[in-house]
Amino acid sequence: MRASVAVTMGLALLGFTNARAQEALVPYEVAGDAIPRSLTGAPGDPERGRDIVVKRENTCLLCHSGPFPEQRFQGNLSPDLTGTGARWSEGELRLRLVDASRLNPATIMPSYYKVDGLNRVARGFRGKPVLSAQQIEDVIAYLKTLKD
Repeated sequence: MRASVAVTMGLALLGFTNARAQEALVPYEVAGDAIPRSLTGAPGDPERGRDIVVKRENTCLLCHSGPFPEQRFQGNLSPDLTGTGARWSEGELRLRLVDASRLNPATIMPSYYKVDGLNRVARGFRGKPVLSAQQIEDVIAYLKTLKD
């Protein structure tokens, strides 16, 4: 079993599922190392995006650390999110959130907007992405504010 699938399954078993999206996936095109177009056709909301990143039920801080002083326990398995907005474009961030395994097949980062090709997904979670298209865009809008 791939590590990202194991992480996703483990998160679901621990109850980190209240942000799971219920709508069908929006089609998107990958260009190089990015998904250049918004999944919603509109910019996300950075405040909602920060809430998604920082709240434990959305799991970002299990692996990542960053400028979140109110969160005492932050992960160190993945890159610090500080400066993310300066390192990657919106499209590059979008692909990393939608399906990081396209960039690194061995990644432990779950695919937050993918439903096909996953193994051992609990019946109640099959066919549902972890985050909705709007939530992906909100997270991107927030991460773009992290310039230093």
